[in-house]
Amino acid sequence: MIDLHLHTTASDGRLAPDALVARAAAAGLTVVSITDHDTTAGLPLAFEAARRCGIRLIAGIEITAVERGRDVHVLGYFFNPGSQTLAGFLAAQRADRVRRVAAIGSRLRELGYEIDITPLLDGARRQPARTIGRPQVADALVAAGHVADRTDAFDRLLGEGRPAYVARAGAPVVEVTSVIGAAGGIASLAHPGLLGMDADIPRLAREGLDALEVRHSDHDSSAESTYRQIAVTLGLAVSGGSDFHGDDPTHGGRLGDVTLEQADFEALEKRWRKGKGEREKGEGKREKG
Repeated sequence: MIDLHLHTTASDGRLAPDALVARAAAAGLTVVSITDHDTTAGLPLAFEAARRCGIRLIAGIEITAVERGRDVHVLGYFFNPGSQTLAGFLAAQRADRVRRVAAIGSRLRELGYEIDITPLLDGARRQPARTIGRPQVADALVAAGHVADRTDAFDRLLGEGRPAYVARAGAPVVEVTSVIGAAGGIASLAHPGLLGMDADIPRLAREGLDALEVRHSDHDSSAESTYRQIAVTLGLAVSGGSDFHGDDPTHGGRLGDVTLEQADFEALEKRWRKGKGEREKGEGKREKG
């Protein structure tokens, strides 16, 4: 079984990278990808755990792009985690996350929802490779007794259009796909069924998008069929996964419940290898020139 959308404590997941890989192996998964938000910090531990558990780990990430003021998540796979271009880009992404969380904390106080945001901000400064965002603010609201859970926090306060929402400053999808490509990877549009931007997908494909996340815990069979057909029409590969964040029924699916078919994974990897070969051929021509 294959799951290419998993989160750890390096971003907003509940399990440490090694613990998540062990859980994935116990659930029968054979190929997984850790796709933390705007960071690769969890990958070293995850790769070690994958070797111990005998499963294959694909380097992954979920980068937040911004289109017309809205967050759009782009998954990256098969890239080089040591890419300096990628590292510099992600550092800027995480810095903006800190700015945004601070602004959300101020807005919540103005609204009468007093929470102590300082430990969250201090933690991000001590561990700059770890990402913070609205899910951690939601957890602080839960701890303070203001909301019931993360879903309640987003529905009432933190979601787009809600009183404490603060827009992100970030790169468009075309820049994110370019950065992933420069690091040797391929890019997939995450959970398109939640975005409401189907009309933009052909443009994104022309601008360098490689795949669509067809299989996802928030996609029903109708959505899967729709996005698979869009992928076929546009010549895109297919990715998929549970979006597992931990034992939290309000956020993502359970391990083993939403998986990617072997044929889809092979087609995704084949697309990456083809692109890798073309890049290497181009680099060889430049060197000769």
